[in-house]
Amino acid sequence: ASIVIPYFAYIRVSDPRQGRGVSLDVQEAAIKAHAARDGITIVEWFKELETAAKQGRGVFTTMLQKLTRGEAQGVIFHKIDRSARNLDDWSNLGKLFDRGIDVRFAHDNIDLHTRGGRLSADIQAVVAADFIRNHREEVKKGFYGRLKQGVYPLPAPVGYLNMGAGRAKELDPVKAPLVRKAFELYSSTRYSLQTLRKELAELGLRSASNKPLSMNGTWKMLRNPFYIGLIRIKKSGETFQGAHQPLISKAVFDRVQSIMDGRAAPKARRHEFLFRMKISCNECGRHLT
Repeated sequence: ASIVIPYFAYIRVSDPRQGRGVSLDVQEAAIKAHAARDGITIVEWFKELETAAKQGRGVFTTMLQKLTRGEAQGVIFHKIDRSARNLDDWSNLGKLFDRGIDVRFAHDNIDLHTRGGRLSADIQAVVAADFIRNHREEVKKGFYGRLKQGVYPLPAPVGYLNMGAGRAKELDPVKAPLVRKAFELYSSTRYSLQTLRKELAELGLRSASNKPLSMNGTWKMLRNPFYIGLIRIKKSGETFQGAHQPLISKAVFDRVQSIMDGRAAPKARRHEFLFRMKISCNECGRHLT
């Protein structure tokens, strides 16, 4: 009987859209060829469809935990930069290798069992980590460059349309009037978030996924200053003047914010009945309302 040498295989793309292309297929084919050449059996594949810029990739972490429990003899990656886009992950792989877990790379002809091979891999891992840091900085520069031009470089909020990279969002002729209506209704103080959400669903307002707005989606919409021409970056708290056309006035927006913050209580309605204060009680003399 042939001896089964169990290994894991890990493949990754930085952008989920690449998962529908050839990148994963190319990685998988190279790993299968490497395994066949050395008589290795791939017992489980781990596929990651997100960036490796941050430590703690879900699939990657799960694989490391299984390797630590001894569920496989080793792991095969396509290339070093598919495994180590940050130094923390590379350090964790190194610790596993030192404990006897074999770490291989189908594309890179590197033997980690030799001093020279380990040094070469360490250098490539550092280069990969530096590459992702530099890439992150370049992306950040481009992102803030658009913001300073008044262009929102993220998907348009409900009520606006994406017009392409580098172009300001434009009003959605179908949804924009409904979003404006939402602000006007809520500013009247006659609606709660729940009743407003139901009213908007009946009017036909839908999210980008063509579903009725959720409670959280309704809340975010009413809180978003994009509708008065501003771009707010939640993570940093920065605000930029947008180049897009505002949908509502600042007065209406501020009124809505006051209501949501509890600073504008609904006004009591005064009913002027025909005989108000004109009929009194014979026993106590007080007027009937």
